[in-house]
Amino acid sequence: MHSLPVAKDQVTIVLPVLNEEEAIGRVIKELRMEGYGSILVVDGYSKDRTVEVANENGIELIFQHGGGKTGAVKTAIEHVKTPYLLLMDGDWTYCAKDIERFLNHGERYAQVVGVRDRTNIGSVHRFGNWMITRTFNLLFGTGISDVCSGMYMLRTEVARGLELKSSGFRTEVEILAQTAAEHNVTEVPVSYRRRIGKPRLSTWRHGFGILRSVVGLARSYNPVFLFSSLAAAAMIPGALAVVWALYLNLFAGRWEFNWLLFGSILFLFGALGLAVATIAVLIKRMEKRIIQRLERERTYS
Repeated sequence: MHSLPVAKDQVTIVLPVLNEEEAIGRVIKELRMEGYGSILVVDGYSKDRTVEVANENGIELIFQHGGGKTGAVKTAIEHVKTPYLLLMDGDWTYCAKDIERFLNHGERYAQVVGVRDRTNIGSVHRFGNWMITRTFNLLFGTGISDVCSGMYMLRTEVARGLELKSSGFRTEVEILAQTAAEHNVTEVPVSYRRRIGKPRLSTWRHGFGILRSVVGLARSYNPVFLFSSLAAAAMIPGALAVVWALYLNLFAGRWEFNWLLFGSILFLFGALGLAVATIAVLIKRMEKRIIQRLERERTYS
């Protein structure tokens, strides 16, 4: 067996849970079978036997402060003592055997994201995840394949520098937005099983909420690109107005100077926005190259 760049005793497996009595015991046993001794269950005040099951398995359990999954993650970060932490849902969807894939790359990257196998993801959820991921990559200049994944590893020092303010199922995109802005991020493939217990994700409500969150995060972490892109969209109605004015002049014998002037100004405004957006992308890429070089020097020094 090859030695891992990050040893198993260097990572704490964090399980944020809420009413997962049916799955949490199986998840803990699977983690132990794979050799992970540092397991932290963060409970969001479950009303079933989740806490009892965790205690029966001799696992460290703490109760979160703050609301939703973000509160659980913030609470976990305060208690983790190992150099790395890996978050995974406690509903049996993620497989403990895949954790070694994260450990192979954690030394060189601040965050490693698990890209889920799509087999057990419904078509509607799959489309929603694709839409959210594409929007995130466009606004942040990244190339992540699954920004909504609930399994990812972070350097503890990086995690402690995060400013988490979101709620619900938006935690993952907020963490990724902040980490990708200042550090190197990579991804590994992971399996994805059917969850044990009742699903809590509302496809449309939570999906649109996450999408709104992505746009809001872009406003905070990549505002120049976001607003210049919105300005660039003015090129479309501007071009239509110019074409309409020319059509009226050529085929109706009417010279609509106001439409022509309005369309030209709108088009030029959009072109300026497009130029600024392009410059913002180039600057972002330059920043990423600098970050990657600094990360490599940090790793191998």
